[in-house]
Amino acid sequence: MTTSVVSIVYVNDAPAAARFYGDLLGMRPSFETPGYITFDLGPGADLGLWSGQFEDLSPDVPRTGEVCLAVDGGPDEIDAIFEQWKSKGVTILREPHDAGFGLTFVAADPDGNRIRVAPKD
Repeated sequence: MTTSVVSIVYVNDAPAAARFYGDLLGMRPSFETPGYITFDLGPGADLGLWSGQFEDLSPDVPRTGEVCLAVDGGPDEIDAIFEQWKSKGVTILREPHDAGFGLTFVAADPDGNRIRVAPKD
């Protein structure tokens, strides 16, 4: 059995995507090659950014999956992150709303990949 789960997000430019995600997450990559960069999100969890797997990813193509950042702190924390990301010019796909499990919002990275911010279970 594996001891780590890596969520892979396909991107056009791994270094550019790493700068975007690093700024949002407030962290530096834990592993870097020109086409594959990871962030250590804690014990057993990594975020991988992989380029060169698809030609010309377009933000216009709908995505059916998303990276979910589960945060502590409740609605005030989620609102604060939303305002911070909005001020950075991050594309917001859906503003904060109650989805039954708590306040959440959805943003997109420059390649159109969805990023949800939601409360930690």
